[in-house]
Amino acid sequence: MPAPAFSPENSPHLPENWRTIVRKYQVPSPARALWQLINSVGGYLAAWVVIYASLGVSLWLTAALVILAGGLLVRVFIIFHDCGHGSFFRSHRANTVVGFVTGVLAFTPYTLWRKEHALHHSTASDLDRRGVGDVPTMTVEEYLAASFWKKLGYRLVRNPFVLFGIGPVVMFMVKHRLTLSAAASPAERQSVHATNLALLGLVTGMSLVFGILPYLMLQVGVIAVAGSVGTWLFYVQHQFEGVYWERAEEWSFTEAALKGSSFYKLPRVLQWFSGNIGFHHIHHLSSRIPNYNLERCHNAEPLFQTVPPVTFLASLKAMTFRLWDERAGKLVGFDHLRAAKAAMGSGNS
Repeated sequence: MPAPAFSPENSPHLPENWRTIVRKYQVPSPARALWQLINSVGGYLAAWVVIYASLGVSLWLTAALVILAGGLLVRVFIIFHDCGHGSFFRSHRANTVVGFVTGVLAFTPYTLWRKEHALHHSTASDLDRRGVGDVPTMTVEEYLAASFWKKLGYRLVRNPFVLFGIGPVVMFMVKHRLTLSAAASPAERQSVHATNLALLGLVTGMSLVFGILPYLMLQVGVIAVAGSVGTWLFYVQHQFEGVYWERAEEWSFTEAALKGSSFYKLPRVLQWFSGNIGFHHIHHLSSRIPNYNLERCHNAEPLFQTVPPVTFLASLKAMTFRLWDERAGKLVGFDHLRAAKAAMGSGNS
């Protein structure tokens, strides 16, 4: 059965006028956007200046500054992300220009990523449309039916060291440099080439300042921090206890937003570095709300406060989730497989 079209549906969890409620928060603020550019992109560039000054002082200080720069790069990526949704500025041109520049800083091609992320929003929590912009997730039945090598590959991809460590570095440093998708349009391929060309200039200039080996080591460190944090945030936003997943014929846009995307309640400082993306339930309901309006929307509208928060400590349980059990309707770990296999066997007898 074909998947339902990507359009908001009425849901018993939302009043009929919910579109009117969120619309007032969809209006970009030039002042807020400019200030966020200054403290995020400006802060990131300033961090590199201080990193350079620290090299002759202390390697421990440099390491701490690399972590700080990685945190600021997460915030820069949120600006890039909002530009991709057309929400950061009113102007399409401004979103495109700032999206491209922040994409270069984040080692990510703007146009290609924008398309893939739009697909993620239109298919999130849909078991029949997994595969683009998602954390790889197999069902218990799919895993049990898979070959040895497919199981091994899946276990490798879902290993925390790979998922939050090696994987993000490879994705940002290598995968985003390539145009492997046959479905990519000429404009999307051009965005990859343009980003690579801009990065060549950036890397060359920074190597002249730092030296090529020191710069590459520092840049990989910054990307590793930002990539690991960003991947964790994305993971917890869609892999948490009680998360919603459904087959296409039962899938609902509003259910996917409010139940398939978490309200990740972070400490204030982490909320700042992550650009309010913890209000992910609101973001998936209306991706046209810029990140600097998400908290105001949540606090002002009681309908969003019915979504139970996922705290930082509670989110750590997500590390144990590996598979979706369709029978139980929940995420489970690999240790659940024996019981699941027995249940499937008894069900077929």
